[in-house]
Amino acid sequence: MNSAGGDDGDKTELTVSMLLLAPAVAADDHGATRLVLGLVLVAFLVPLALIDLRRRLLPDRLTAPAAVLALLLGTALDPAGEPERLIAALVAGAFLLVAWCVRPDGMSLGDVKLVAVLGLFLGRGVAVALFAALIAGVIVGAEIVRRRGLAAGRRTTVPFGPFLALGAVVALLVGEAPLDAYLASL
Repeated sequence: MNSAGGDDGDKTELTVSMLLLAPAVAADDHGATRLVLGLVLVAFLVPLALIDLRRRLLPDRLTAPAAVLALLLGTALDPAGEPERLIAALVAGAFLLVAWCVRPDGMSLGDVKLVAVLGLFLGRGVAVALFAALIAGVIVGAEIVRRRGLAAGRRTTVPFGPFLALGAVVALLVGEAPLDAYLASL
């Protein structure tokens, strides 16, 4: 890392952003609203995930503007879809808030805020994002336990923000089809 200001870190974030933005643009066939919201979301997710990996922190100085921007863009581009996105944010945030209340040492309130922000961007697709994040977290957790053993593995902490970011990218790429298929099977 460059001691003068972190230029290498900025280049890494830009590179990762471009790698994630390209498939979001290529995969989009759901109109301008989803495309714009997806691109803005990924632009926030890259630094959030990298900060969480480095410092185990999802700073409000990024999640708060992301939430405001999601509300503004969503309302401007698709006012009829805004109630769904608001409900998705509330339900997803409440889901992780309950988990945080049960076990506050298991995650941070930053994770709760981030999943609510995902709801503002993804609407119902936040369910797909959360499911993908949980599956990825379980896979990584199982690998940690395999490598370190059960006792050491259970004491190992892993930031959840990068998994939420991964889940959001999955939701952007696959859309709500997995959720629709699940609901249709009930």
